[in-house]
Amino acid sequence: MRSYYVKRFFSAIFTILIIATITFFLMRMIPGGPFTRERQVPDEILAALNARYNLDDPLFIQYLNYMKGLVTFDLGPSFRILGYSVNDLIREGFPTSAKIGILATILIVSVGIPVGIISALKQNSPIDYFVMFMATLGVTLPSFVIATFIIYFFAGQLGWIPSNGLNSPLAYIGPTIALSGYSLSFVARLTRSSMLEVLRQDYVRTARANGISEFKVIGKHALKNALIPVITYIGPMIAAILTGSFVIEKVFALPGMGGYFVESVTNRDYTVIIGMTVFYAAFYIIMVFLVDIAYSMIDPRIKLSS
Repeated sequence: MRSYYVKRFFSAIFTILIIATITFFLMRMIPGGPFTRERQVPDEILAALNARYNLDDPLFIQYLNYMKGLVTFDLGPSFRILGYSVNDLIREGFPTSAKIGILATILIVSVGIPVGIISALKQNSPIDYFVMFMATLGVTLPSFVIATFIIYFFAGQLGWIPSNGLNSPLAYIGPTIALSGYSLSFVARLTRSSMLEVLRQDYVRTARANGISEFKVIGKHALKNALIPVITYIGPMIAAILTGSFVIEKVFALPGMGGYFVESVTNRDYTVIIGMTVFYAAFYIIMVFLVDIAYSMIDPRIKLSS
């Protein structure tokens, strides 16, 4: 078990370094630079800015300096937001993204999984057809369409919730629902299909034949195995949701990581793009690692060491 953790740790470090390296050189291959404007900047000012941020150094030296900062958790200064480092932007943006992400995750897990189980147990019933219709609709509709509808109808027409910002508890409702729409529908469909497959297994039929109550058959025997594919999806999903949604944060005017990331891409703010990409990658790797641990807790037959 210990060797597994060590291997995963070094594998994660190596993966993050590769991602940072690829992103670094891809940013340098894009025409223009962080100080490129629609109006031409005088050469003297451009040279001073490049010297200020060491952009006039050879590319390999810039890469070594960035990787040195990355190892010490210093993601560098923002080229376009004066007085802010990438660490500052993450500290400012991540709490907002995480609040919405946590609420969306709770909604997805607490609604998607039970709805999928009920749909599987009521297969080919009106309940099943309704759940599958809504789930298909949720998977099909883009998040910005759901967000726009919420703002138009519930915020604009009815006035029940604010249309932007997070100034009141009601303001969290719109972004949470819009952010969770696709994943909630997908989790419900995945839970249903996985549960149906497990319910057809011999050990479930044997348990029922032995007179075990339906509650124990579902909760003790079927649910654990049915949840394995669901957890596989939920782990990376949490990483994506907690680090922010570019579209949702833009529509609801939320000061999260998504907005900073979009702005940095538009402004060619190299350090912000690389830093937030590395942050997301690290978060994603951590969640995948936690999924592996959850496997062994749900099904003892799965050994991490193997």
